[in-house]
Amino acid sequence: MFDTHIQAFLDYLSTEKRYSIHTRTSYQNDLSQFSAFLFPDNESIHIEEINYQHIRRWIAYLLECKIEPRSVTRKLSTLKSFFKFLQKQHLVLVNPMSKITAPKTPKRLPVFITEHQLDDLFTNIEFEEGFNGIRDKLILDLLYQTGIRRSELTHLTEIDTDLFNSTIKVLGKRNKERIIPISLALKRNLEGYLQVKHELNLSNSMLLVSVNGNTLSEQAVYKIVNKYLSQITTIQKKSPHVLRHSFATHLLNNGADINAVKDLLGHANLSATQVYTHNTIDKLKKSYQQAHPRGDS
Repeated sequence: MFDTHIQAFLDYLSTEKRYSIHTRTSYQNDLSQFSAFLFPDNESIHIEEINYQHIRRWIAYLLECKIEPRSVTRKLSTLKSFFKFLQKQHLVLVNPMSKITAPKTPKRLPVFITEHQLDDLFTNIEFEEGFNGIRDKLILDLLYQTGIRRSELTHLTEIDTDLFNSTIKVLGKRNKERIIPISLALKRNLEGYLQVKHELNLSNSMLLVSVNGNTLSEQAVYKIVNKYLSQITTIQKKSPHVLRHSFATHLLNNGADINAVKDLLGHANLSATQVYTHNTIDKLKKSYQQAHPRGDS
């Protein structure tokens, strides 16, 4: 019976909320873990019998298993949405999450790569010869110059690139579209890539493809980005998202309006963008020390 409620909730996320398959999978995994904890011996508990004490025991269990507080908080967010859905469906009268407080999590600032390192990537690092090298450089250029997510990148089609107006159309979270301007240099890279792609008769309408014409997967993009970032930085995480962090941080460091950065990133709330302002503190300190009469005293 509990699994039936989970499936109904997942269907709701797909049809009503229009969440991505990755988000739904994350929700499903969290709820399956909670279900396994509640019913270790396939015992039966009615949905209305689940209370805050069950959830608190699950929190304690997760922390004992060395699950990071940040991950526990995310799982609790899933439960909060789940029981809110059950309330709307009149399946529970009281939301057991109302008495739950998430464990404290240390603030983690976004990891980014310096402007100097990225300049080194695009000017000094040698890319593979032929189609693959042209495509790989374009992938890195698109991620850094537009700040788009990996999933958004792999879903770009050729018609999403408007070379005449120097823009790309991106389909973001919850199928929300946004238009992002591109630089002249990126436009030329796109033109060069598309020319080679068409010369090789790679007729796939998706923008990024393999040399065989197959749509490039998110995993393939990750490997490409990781390969080249490993040549310019020693940071532990070398994922496409690091380039998104770098995009936002560098814009703000160079005086971009935070609301404009918010729109470029496709954030629903300004608070999601404000986290990048913390990365500018070193620059602010330097400016203060240089400009204030007693800044260096």
